[in-house]
Amino acid sequence: MRHPARLERGSLLGGRYRILSILGSGGMSHVYEAEDLKLPGKIWAVKESITKLPYEDNMEREAVLLTSLRHPKLPQIVDFFAPDEDGYTYLVMEYIEGLTLSDYFKQCRGKIPVEHLIDFVLQLLDVLSYLHNLKPAIIYRDLKPSNIMITPEYEVRLIDFGIARSYKAQHAEDTVKLGTAGFAAPEQYGFGQTDARSDLYGLGALMLYLMTSGAYTEWVQGVESSIRSDVPRTYIPVARRLLRYDANERFQTADEVRKELLRIPGVSSSRSDYQMTLDGGTRVIALTGVSAGAGVTHTAIAISHYLERQNFKVAVIEMSPRSQSFSRIQQIALGGKPVASSRQFAVDGVHYWKQSGRADILSLLGGSYQFIVMDLGSGQDQNRLEEFLRADLPIVIGSGAEWKQPEISAFVRSHHRYPREKWIYCLPIAAADAVERVRRTLNTTSVYTLPLQLDPFDKDANMDKVFAQILGHLIVKKPPKRSLFSRRKS
Repeated sequence: MRHPARLERGSLLGGRYRILSILGSGGMSHVYEAEDLKLPGKIWAVKESITKLPYEDNMEREAVLLTSLRHPKLPQIVDFFAPDEDGYTYLVMEYIEGLTLSDYFKQCRGKIPVEHLIDFVLQLLDVLSYLHNLKPAIIYRDLKPSNIMITPEYEVRLIDFGIARSYKAQHAEDTVKLGTAGFAAPEQYGFGQTDARSDLYGLGALMLYLMTSGAYTEWVQGVESSIRSDVPRTYIPVARRLLRYDANERFQTADEVRKELLRIPGVSSSRSDYQMTLDGGTRVIALTGVSAGAGVTHTAIAISHYLERQNFKVAVIEMSPRSQSFSRIQQIALGGKPVASSRQFAVDGVHYWKQSGRADILSLLGGSYQFIVMDLGSGQDQNRLEEFLRADLPIVIGSGAEWKQPEISAFVRSHHRYPREKWIYCLPIAAADAVERVRRTLNTTSVYTLPLQLDPFDKDANMDKVFAQILGHLIVKKPPKRSLFSRRKS
């Protein structure tokens, strides 16, 4: 059911976001354009939804989950407002310039160029592969034209996660039946639990919709006669299999669909090669210490230079507002000369950002860095805590000394309400028995000793071995991305 829009032009959300206009409305939400009063010139999209009361924090858990997603085809979510007394809740996210696929479809009078059609499908397979390979997997469940943005460079963005859910393997059936008629898989109507194959059905429905100029979204008798004459007939078996009623008869993974499409002569993977695993996009590593002097800055620098030696583009960010460490490093790098006013400098290919805030992070996430390493220091205000929790790899630096071990246990207890599955614990120059002791105390195997490394800028074989263990799952080298717009011009 549609609910009335609460905000209007000039409304102020959270004392920070001023509404400029309404961008769109759906059955369950409204989306606004808003300016950020704390970051002049920054524009966000604000999604307004309504939830049932009493509020049971499931939406807040979902918001925390979404803020942790890092993928170039997903908008970055930066703020969340829990339901008010009327049930209205708000997500603040990256503003994406472009048209919805629905509007682009209308602009093309129902005949999106075939090379765009298949390129959009390949890009959607990239992001579905990312979501489905998360632990737990995220099922999008509403893959329709109005939820897909097309940027001026013809890149795809998924913009609405209103009914996305985490896959629960033990459940035989969804408790809530949601989705858009025509694009939703049969199991979304109460015939089973949605899983990755449900999204693949939605992709098939979308593919058929574009292939038939909007006439069909399901495979029925006679549908082939409505497929556009300029669409290669080799696409038909792929769409047909995606739309099988029985999920076991469909393709089982996004990667499987992609491989099948790439077997078709003339289908290129040039845009989508760079994102078929969990590890694409800009990865964020955040380090925090359980006490002052734990070695956070030293470890952050060592990790940054290790990644740079693997030929990644890396930025290391100083998030502690009173720290002078990066200024001292800059002065040494300049040979004792006066430090420039710029907050950014480089050492051996790594870009250093002094005393940075959230605005810097958002700017860097939209840039060309493959890794961002955050030095959060040992104190945690709310902003630094949020960055730690949403990082792809949160690292806690503590001491292996027996008399200091309670510090790391106290840190974990103080954050007990947050999920810690991704957390890594590092103990500089700790003995093997200290590592085992902390593993038993925290009930995790993700505890590592860091060997002595006097100079974090230099290569150290023993330290590299530890970093390879800790960071190995994030290190996937990607071929360069080519733009569809550039291909069309050539």
